Amino acid sequence: MQAFLKGTSISTKPLSTKDQGITATAGSSGENKKVKPVPWVEKYRPKCVDEVAFQEEVVAVLKKSLEGADLPNLLFYGPPGTGKTSTILAAARELFGPELFRSRVLELNASDERGIQVVREKVKNFAQLAVSGSRSDGKPCPPFKIVILDEADSMTSAAQAALRRTMEKESKTTRFCLICNYVTRIIEPLTSRCSKFRFKPLSDKIQQQRLLDIAEKENVKISNEGIAYLVKVSEGDLRKAITFLQSATRLTGGKEVMEKVITDIAGVIPAETIDGVFAACQSGSFDKLEAVVKNLINEGHAATQLINQVHDAIVENDNLSDKQKSIMTEKLAEADKCLADGADEHLQLISLCAIVMQQLTQNC
Repeated sequence: MQAFLKGTSISTKPLSTKDQGITATAGSSGENKKVKPVPWVEKYRPKCVDEVAFQEEVVAVLKKSLEGADLPNLLFYGPPGTGKTSTILAAARELFGPELFRSRVLELNASDERGIQVVREKVKNFAQLAVSGSRSDGKPCPPFKIVILDEADSMTSAAQAALRRTMEKESKTTRFCLICNYVTRIIEPLTSRCSKFRFKPLSDKIQQQRLLDIAEKENVKISNEGIAYLVKVSEGDLRKAITFLQSATRLTGGKEVMEKVITDIAGVIPAETIDGVFAACQSGSFDKLEAVVKNLINEGHAATQLINQVHDAIVENDNLSDKQKSIMTEKLAEADKCLADGADEHLQLISLCAIVMQQLTQNC
């Protein structure tokens, strides 16, 4: 004990006036420190299970576990921005409280190394730890830890296979929560060990309500039409919608957020440009068509974005026959696949627009 104390001798000498001044300054500067700006996506992330929107089945199961029922291994799947990660993090915070959260929850996502070696070492070692400690607020604390594997569909099959035995062996002390966008990329032995929950894309009404709440709290001037357009361009992804709203607010600098600003930020091609493409196709002139496509690429519009918007325009067009629509959409799928494989944007758009032209000029 004496040897230990020798290394950490405590000075009992009184502080000089200079030292006291430094200490006082440090204390006051800490108190006056401003709150760091946080992205709105993190700032308004649900803090408890009740705040999770539109996912009633998952919330009901998690509420039961908060009341003392056992929690099964979970598999959350669904489109991005629907609240999968937020839900399990909010539940873990409520289960363990702020003190035990760090020691009881292991979160790994796609940015972490998650090969077979990590599963064998890091995950296995964490799962084998015995749980101890109780909550300072006196609330009951469950006798297990939680391992959250975010974006589990990007894990290799070998790493997923290595999880199987760990999930069974450590079931007394550990629960696993796998989160993914595509459930088909999770191997069958893992899905059979978990309770599966599909996260539905958020309805427009719920998204609009959440965005209006954020706009009100952040003093953002935006009309109901602007909010509706924001929801439309974000395609059911609330995280994307909140990010667009924050970017648009910074860009306008306190003025009202207009549709044009949202269009620019979201990378959406304006409706007039899409109409221009169809007009060029309908004209039957290949020179006009090539000029329009060149202009599109020169303006920096993404070819994949154009394909998505042209697809919607074709499907919603009542003047086209079913046969015309099927030929055009088949070509859209082919162009999309070629672009994903790294084909040249200019050639793919010319090829696509040539088919659209062929179909539109048939009736003339």
